[in-house]
Amino acid sequence: MMKKCLVTGGAGFIGSNLVERLVDASVQVKVLDNLSSGFLQNLEPFRGYIDFKEGDVRDIATLQEIMSDVEVVFHQAALVSVPQSIEDPIETAMVNDLGTLNVLEAARHSGVRRVVFASSCAVYGDLPQLPKKEEMDTKPLSPYAASKLHGETYARLYGDLYGLETVCLRYFNVYGPRQDPSSPYSGVISIFMDKAARGAPPIIYGDGEQYRDFVYVVDVVQANLLAAQRENVSGVVINLGTGKSVSVNSLWKHISELAGVQDEPKRANSRPGDIRQSVAEISRAQELLDFEPRYSLEEGLRLTWEWYRSRSY
Repeated sequence: MMKKCLVTGGAGFIGSNLVERLVDASVQVKVLDNLSSGFLQNLEPFRGYIDFKEGDVRDIATLQEIMSDVEVVFHQAALVSVPQSIEDPIETAMVNDLGTLNVLEAARHSGVRRVVFASSCAVYGDLPQLPKKEEMDTKPLSPYAASKLHGETYARLYGDLYGLETVCLRYFNVYGPRQDPSSPYSGVISIFMDKAARGAPPIIYGDGEQYRDFVYVVDVVQANLLAAQRENVSGVVINLGTGKSVSVNSLWKHISELAGVQDEPKRANSRPGDIRQSVAEISRAQELLDFEPRYSLEEGLRLTWEWYRSRSY
C-alpha cells in the first residue's frame, strides 16, 4: 500500500468512499475539493485523519503545492453530468479537460509516481457492439464524454512523453451510499432511492428499456486501490463494471420492492446524450488488476437503501 496519496474530488460520492478506505488502510490522505458538488459531511467520520484543502483543479499552483510529497493521485474531481455538460460545454471543458491536464502537469513536476484517472463508459457512446470492450472505437455523445476521452489521451501522452505512470478506469454506472440525489443530474439509483424514501414517483425518461451496468461503489474503490499498486498497468485503459446489465424499468421495480412502495413512475421524453445500452466487458480488469465485483445488484441496492432510509426526510 502507498504511504501518501491525494484524492481530488475527495468530498464527493466516489471520492469520499475512496478516502474512507484509504484511511482504514492507514494511508496518509490529502483531499482537494472545491465543494461545488462534494460535501464536507461526507468526510466527517474520518476528518481528523486526513489533510483537507478547499481548492480547484483549475488552479495549478494549488495542485503543485498539495502534491509536494504525494506518491499516488486519484483524480476523481470532475463535472459528471451529461445533461449539464450539454447545457454548459465550456464550463465542462474548463473543469474536466483543463483540470485533468493541470493534475497531470502538477504530478509530473512534483515527482508523483502514478495518477489513477476516473474516466467513463460514456466514451463509447451508442455504438452497437456489446459488451463494451476497451479496444473498441469511441464515439462520445456529449461534452462530458468527450472530456473524459480527452483526459485519457492526455494521460497516455504524459506516460509516453514524460514517464508519468497513469491508469485510466472507465467507470460504468456507479452507485452506493453518499451519492447525492438532490440534483436532477444525479445518478438514476440515487434519484430513485430518494423518491422511494419520500414516497414520490420517479421520472423515467424514454421507454425505460435503456440497459445499464450498475457497479457498487465499494467495488470501484477496490479497483482504484489495485490500479494504484499493480505493476505493468501503466498507460492502460480498463473498464470497471460488473459485466451484467439491467433496464431502468427493472431497476425501479427492484427499488420500489425494497422500499415497499407501489408508485408508478412518471414518463418523459428521452434526453439528449442518453445512451441506449451499456454493459462492460471486464476481462481486462480481471486479468490485470485481479478485479472481481463482489457485490450483486441486489446486495448493493439493499445496502444503499439502508443508507438512504437512515437519512432524515
